[in-house]
Amino acid sequence: MIPTNGRHAQRRSPWPIALAAGVIALVLVAGIMIYAGSRTKASGEQNTIPPSQAAPTLAQPPVTEDWPRWGVTHTQYSADQEVKQVRDRAANMLGREPMLQNQHIMGWGAGNPEPSPGKYDFRDLDRRMKLVSDSRGIPIITLCCAPDWMRGGTAGRTDWTKNATTAPRREHFDDYAKLAATVARRYPTVKHFMVWNEFKGFWNQATNTWDAESYTELYNKVYDALKQVNSEIKVGGPYVPIDHHAPTAGTSPVSGSWGTVDRRVLGAIEYWIQNKKGADFIVVDGATMTRDQPPTPDEFSATAKFSAITAWLRQQAPDLPVWWAEYYMEPENTGWTEERTAAVQATAMMEFAKSGVTTALYWNPHKKDERECHGCLWVPGRGDEMPMAGLLSGFVKWFPAGVKVEQPTSSDPKVRVLGQPEQMVMVNTTNAALTATVDGKQFTFGPYEIKWSPRGTTS
Repeated sequence: MIPTNGRHAQRRSPWPIALAAGVIALVLVAGIMIYAGSRTKASGEQNTIPPSQAAPTLAQPPVTEDWPRWGVTHTQYSADQEVKQVRDRAANMLGREPMLQNQHIMGWGAGNPEPSPGKYDFRDLDRRMKLVSDSRGIPIITLCCAPDWMRGGTAGRTDWTKNATTAPRREHFDDYAKLAATVARRYPTVKHFMVWNEFKGFWNQATNTWDAESYTELYNKVYDALKQVNSEIKVGGPYVPIDHHAPTAGTSPVSGSWGTVDRRVLGAIEYWIQNKKGADFIVVDGATMTRDQPPTPDEFSATAKFSAITAWLRQQAPDLPVWWAEYYMEPENTGWTEERTAAVQATAMMEFAKSGVTTALYWNPHKKDERECHGCLWVPGRGDEMPMAGLLSGFVKWFPAGVKVEQPTSSDPKVRVLGQPEQMVMVNTTNAALTATVDGKQFTFGPYEIKWSPRGTTS
């Protein structure tokens, strides 16, 4: 999303020309006072800043043989807002195969962490991080977004309508780095931090491109602040959305049948690589569709975009692990079944694993109450497992970052397959039943069915 600056010109009412000079003066004075009042009126909701809160007690993350690679980002609603029974069911589901769990510090379920300078409110973030701990998650924090007073707003208030469109002002970059360090000290079990989210507020209207210079300046300050807290903390950026256009829309170093990547995005990434003080990983996000067209040539083939971009990133920064903070394949209001959505997700995850991605985080679109929750991990209000949960757990178990990825054969190209020495996963990419021979064995698939099967000595 390319954000706007969210400003609107104020209008003044015309004055009648027949008024006497004295009346005009009085009205003008009154008008100026009213106008000035409107200009200084604070926007957004008033924050209630609680007394100083003790940091939560969080268990050490589980020790895993390999980096899990796969995980989930908690969004506006998650299990911490459910009743205890549902929370416990969701936590058990998330923890059966310890996975990565990511949370933003402001927005997406967390309130303003510093409503006024030096006055903190970590109640929401504490609750989320406790959920991550209780569900055996390996915690990740996204350092986004920023308190209003750092973005030109009013201290003590939060205007959520501008949360996702504005960045800290340059004079508050040091303040934001200080907040990042405060967060890191409060949650010492968190060793991985992503800096900002999708370049929000870092769009230069004058040049019609990303403001990579300002973002990198902020990133470098945050990087230094986090490393001063603990040199073992891992920091990554630039977390820029990799947009693309139709395959015929110009030329780009990264393109395919799925489309052509916007050169402005690649330029922003190159600038960050060349001017960052340091980094422990490089992180991006993206979708297989554009704003005005569905995935091309189809939703399954379009996932090749993820492999193509990952390959380009590894060429530009060969020493940095590649992270995908978000990835999307389904246009809005498609009416896809849960099975079709899961099949496309599985295909995308195959691309990530084959291309050597170190981390891929699923954006869980959880809802507040018990209603349709397409693509969610569990049913809101009940905790019943949904197809995406099993898919994530399966990939965490069988395809962590250190596993040897293999490519078993399939007699039908409509069946996608990915293997490792002991297990393979198969996906029927059609809305029809079919039979295929995969890795020397015959399988029958229902529409969009995902199957797991042992390989090698375990078969």
